[in-house]
Amino acid sequence: MITAAGYCGPTQPSRRSYKIYRALTCCPPSSALLHIAASFNHPRFLVMLRTVLFWLHLVAGVVAGAIILLLSVTGVLLTYEKQLAHWADLRQLPAISAPVSQRLPADSLLALATIANGGKTPSAITLRADAAEPALVAFGRDGNLFLHPGTGAVLGAGSLAAHTFFRDVEDWHRWMAGTGENRARLKSVTGAANLMFLVLVLTGMVLWLPRSLSWIKLRAVLWFRGGLSGKARDFNWHNVLGIWSALPLIAIVASGSVIGYPWASDLVYRIVGEAPPPRTPPGGAAAGAGTSGTAAAIGPAASPRSAAPADSSATPPSAPVTYAGMVAAAVALMPEWRAVTVQLPKPDAKTTSVTLDKGTGAQPQYRATVQFSSATGELARYQPFDSLTTGRQVRNVLRFTHTGEVLGLFGQTWAGLVTLASIVLVVTGIALAIRRASRALGRRAARSVKAVDSSTS
Repeated sequence: MITAAGYCGPTQPSRRSYKIYRALTCCPPSSALLHIAASFNHPRFLVMLRTVLFWLHLVAGVVAGAIILLLSVTGVLLTYEKQLAHWADLRQLPAISAPVSQRLPADSLLALATIANGGKTPSAITLRADAAEPALVAFGRDGNLFLHPGTGAVLGAGSLAAHTFFRDVEDWHRWMAGTGENRARLKSVTGAANLMFLVLVLTGMVLWLPRSLSWIKLRAVLWFRGGLSGKARDFNWHNVLGIWSALPLIAIVASGSVIGYPWASDLVYRIVGEAPPPRTPPGGAAAGAGTSGTAAAIGPAASPRSAAPADSSATPPSAPVTYAGMVAAAVALMPEWRAVTVQLPKPDAKTTSVTLDKGTGAQPQYRATVQFSSATGELARYQPFDSLTTGRQVRNVLRFTHTGEVLGLFGQTWAGLVTLASIVLVVTGIALAIRRASRALGRRAARSVKAVDSSTS
């Protein structure tokens, strides 16, 4: 213990304790801080810090390794989910070979899909700018129907097997395929494992640095070395893949925590100086929103910078309210649109949401939401990405940073490769931990045998 009266610690104080004591009692404040900082730069302190980080890295890997491996394997399987599911759907449908010169209105397509699906109520319709792409009418849990955009003929329901496969993989990725009450508990397990993964990446970046920096030692951990086996091979692979994938893994893992934890999502807003938006009450979107989860994340939350107030001349009040009119008014706001989705509102909803997309479908920076009055069809709000607050922009980007989709196909591929590398990291890390434990047990057994021999002799 250090007091103003003098040093009252152990009889033989450590060099660091004595330096801190002298800095506090004999130096001005500025010099005292320099002395204390110098004491923490002591080699012994750095060795101790490295030891603490190593054991934190080891324990986190042993505790969460199996769950992290599950998250990595399922993450790799989900890398190209949208493209593969769409490809599988189109393989199940007859091709639209003849050019479509005149599209059927959205209202007609909805009516035909409702009849074909036994009178069930649709939840959304998606139209694509490419005339060779079919129109998609969604029925929520009752599946989808694809229709010819020109004739309205029902082409089929797509690939049920592909959608079932990816849904099952996603369930394993999110909550280990838990059902009922177990789903929330298992989701907390995968969330905690994801946080431990972040700890592993951050501590691994420090442990990767050689104790003495030189190009020869850096080169040994920067690239793969041939002719290695066993522990040396695992150590080399663990170091090389760990350092090259560290920064992308931080983005993927940290954005996963933002998706999984409300406090992490709120932290994003607080970091940019905004108050977190209110939580959506249980049971779905707020009354009158009439949007899906994706559209609600980008559209209905009003921003002080929200663009385009209502234009009473866009749709005359006396004109009949049609979804086709809403689609025509919406696509006029984004001429380069590639897909437009109308979320059919509930009977008591005041607005109808139309989502425009000029990207791949998972790039929020290329999306916009248009709100129309359900009663009159008038334009109520146009909300492109740049009209959102900074906090909501960052939050929406982080949602698709987790999958890499925010950067398109390149980002998906990069995220998939990094996630594939994380599988090797987990396997080699567990192998190194097992070897370390087996050596420790072997030494303990040898000491026990030696003690028995000495006691009997």
